[in-house]
Amino acid sequence: MILDETVEAKRGMHTRYLILLVIFIVTAVNYADRATLSIAGAEVGKELQLSSISLGYIFSAFGWAYLLMQIPGGWLLDKFGSRKVYTYSLFFWSLFTFLQGFVGIFPLAWAGISMFVMRFMLGFSEAPSFPANARIVAAWFPTKERGTASALFNAAQYFSLAIFSPLLGWLTFTWGWEHVFTVMGVIGFILTWIWTRTIHNPTDHPRMSEAELDFIRKGGAVVDMDQRKNDSIAAPKANYIKQLLTSRMMLGVFFGQYFINTITWFFLTWFPIYLVQARGMSILKVGLVASIPALCGFAGGVLGGVFSDYLIRRGVSLTFARKLPIVLGMLLASTIILCNYVDNTALVVTLMALAFFGKGFGALGWPVISDTAPKEIVGLCGGVFNVFGNVASIVTPLVIGYLVSELHSFNAALIFVGCSALMAMVCYLLVVGDIKRMELQK
Repeated sequence: MILDETVEAKRGMHTRYLILLVIFIVTAVNYADRATLSIAGAEVGKELQLSSISLGYIFSAFGWAYLLMQIPGGWLLDKFGSRKVYTYSLFFWSLFTFLQGFVGIFPLAWAGISMFVMRFMLGFSEAPSFPANARIVAAWFPTKERGTASALFNAAQYFSLAIFSPLLGWLTFTWGWEHVFTVMGVIGFILTWIWTRTIHNPTDHPRMSEAELDFIRKGGAVVDMDQRKNDSIAAPKANYIKQLLTSRMMLGVFFGQYFINTITWFFLTWFPIYLVQARGMSILKVGLVASIPALCGFAGGVLGGVFSDYLIRRGVSLTFARKLPIVLGMLLASTIILCNYVDNTALVVTLMALAFFGKGFGALGWPVISDTAPKEIVGLCGGVFNVFGNVASIVTPLVIGYLVSELHSFNAALIFVGCSALMAMVCYLLVVGDIKRMELQK
């Protein structure tokens, strides 16, 4: 009898990993859709006669919409469930990616405005994606596997930069900038169909065995998250948000994510320019070199989650298992400051790769949210968390731009990024305290 149960458990254990694989692929495409304009931007600006300032406004459209929709998007997830909201989110962000390939048909006077609107709606549509990822992981994975699962979907951003950037560059060069958007849009439509066929709640999934359901439920997975009707949440309740913002633990996690994302946005925005202006690399060489930190970030992101879950399986506390990788990762990330004191290009790239590896290794904010968010508002909590994190997408490029412009050097910018890593470490060591699930006061 025991042997039969063991066989049944093994037979059913693959289902949650299928869910994770789909989330990983969708998240990688999510980041590729964000990067489309950065790859095709030079050709778009040339053909549509857009100035650098106009392109700057278009770039910013995504960030503002993405930020503004985080809390409403989180509420929608808690109200209507991850599967339904994510399906609409994936379809519409694919649609607005696809439509960007057709802005050239408008008169030049309207093309820039049309692209701004498309980018704004892309950010609007993508807003629920990461809070939804956190909800799905919380529903499908037991506590001792949650770090690895969350780290994997979070690491998809690095995988995306390393894999899709060369593809998008080839599409721009070979077929034209329009096809960067149309191809990615079609990929998104296909993924929407796959999503609806494979993603279900744990208790409803046709491939789910009783053994696996029992295993994840006993391990701490919130398997009935989308079955519970939160009809009392008619809108994002100010009282719930107030409780999140007055919890010392949650504030430490929120601010920690802001500082961690500062490192990400340096690499997404100023890193290639740093290599050209401060290190004298050619654009062609930069395209190859910039993928090295992305690959190291991916490796660090996966290993950080695996290490954290390994510690839990060894019997250490959840608090220690989550904080240790974060502290070690942020210490490694702060080594970016050492680039100011070396002249060898290969050593600079090595230090940058080490810093991004450390950032990935310590980027356990989403597992921590899955561990700490109140069960009733995991989506809303993820939205607030993402608001804090994505403030860095606005602040970091502006601060670094100001520092470089005023001081005519990247030295202060690298110190700013390195100190942000240290501040993230401080948040988790001195502010967060014990990591445990927050209970709402009704």
